[in-house]
Amino acid sequence: MTAASSRDSTAGALKLVLFDCDGTLVDSADLIHATMVATFREAGLAAPPLEATKGIIGLTLDLAIARLLDRPLDAECGRLAERYKAHFTASRAPANFHEPLYDGIAELIDVLARRDDVLIGMVTGKSRRGVQRVLETYGLGRHFVTIRTADDCPSKPHPAMVLECCAETGIEPASTFVVGDAIYDMQMARSAGARAIGVSWGYHDREGLLATGAETVLAKPGDLLALID
Repeated sequence: MTAASSRDSTAGALKLVLFDCDGTLVDSADLIHATMVATFREAGLAAPPLEATKGIIGLTLDLAIARLLDRPLDAECGRLAERYKAHFTASRAPANFHEPLYDGIAELIDVLARRDDVLIGMVTGKSRRGVQRVLETYGLGRHFVTIRTADDCPSKPHPAMVLECCAETGIEPASTFVVGDAIYDMQMARSAGARAIGVSWGYHDREGLLATGAETVLAKPGDLLALID
């Protein structure tokens, strides 16, 4: 039985809300950038500026590094991705961990989780281990019925993450909201036939989100509720 069929609502009335993680649920740019700088410097490469790092957040790690190096994926990108993972794990020691939820996110998820007509999921370029850490830190894991990460699917903007979540829950893409801060989220949603909802508090600008398919850009998390209704 799918998660959708276990609800006391008809399948046609159910909606699926798929959140991006970095830049949408949590503000992780400083942590990601510091890790990217450490990785590049260790390899004798010029460290990327913060804005460049923000621009690739949402992509899978090897592709993100290739974009920063302005070249196609190759073996070195893969090696750098592995070194990034090692640096990132070390930086997440409890005393140094700082990946805060954006204001209003916890309240939004709590409201959505109490609705019988909504299922909540996540589609992210983050690793499954990183997602688990976020969910455990903030006690949100019980609310997410479907999750796809960089470990499970091709990188955004490929539609696989959305389509697999829809298949798992039994909810059609047309009844699915993809909520994210990056142009890759909007492109992914449109490719999957889902509704693309941008957020203004993340790492990509409003104009870019609208240009890549966002039907609207939320000013604050709570604005999603009226849109779903």
